[in-house]
Amino acid sequence: MCGRYQLNVNLEDLLERYFINMTEIQLTAREEIFPSQKVPVVINEGENQLKLFKWGFAPSFSKRDIINARGETVASKPTFRESFQKRRCLIPATAFFEWQNAGNKKIKYRIQLKSEEIFSLAGIYNTFNNNGNHEESFTIITTSAPGKVANIHDRVPVIISREVEREWLNNNYQDIDEIKNYLNTLPAEEFVFDTEKNKNLTQKKFDF
Repeated sequence: MCGRYQLNVNLEDLLERYFINMTEIQLTAREEIFPSQKVPVVINEGENQLKLFKWGFAPSFSKRDIINARGETVASKPTFRESFQKRRCLIPATAFFEWQNAGNKKIKYRIQLKSEEIFSLAGIYNTFNNNGNHEESFTIITTSAPGKVANIHDRVPVIISREVEREWLNNNYQDIDEIKNYLNTLPAEEFVFDTEKNKNLTQKKFDF
């Protein structure tokens, strides 16, 4: 799963990265983003736009927000199917976090990409009723971890490469089988890792 991620950049860099001319939202660098928080996502409604959406689908049948959708079933499950076809988004990130089970304790890892400072997690969004108010929310699509990355955790967020970001955001394109092709896992060698001890990241890097 993906239960935490990082967006440690300023607003100007984010707008430049996603070819966005202007936005009304305010942004501060975030070392760690948690579910239920409102955070920047990129959608396209004729042009790329930066919006603040809440992290976590909130369907009426669920007691907890749904923060992840499995890539293997996102196109078929009723909770996600229509959003996957018509409401896809990008979640900008500079890292994500996973925890490795090590006996009776867990080791926290910050995971980044070698080639991209800001990269795009695959997301879908929808509107949910929150105490009478309509609230735009997103969930992050996950897939099987590649190679040695699976030694840390068996799931990773799907990362949409720059080459297909435009197609992913084009919600007029609704061929489910073709869209599913964007959910491929990056090769393990694309990821680098830091361990975190006492909330201070060590300098040791693990390249796979």
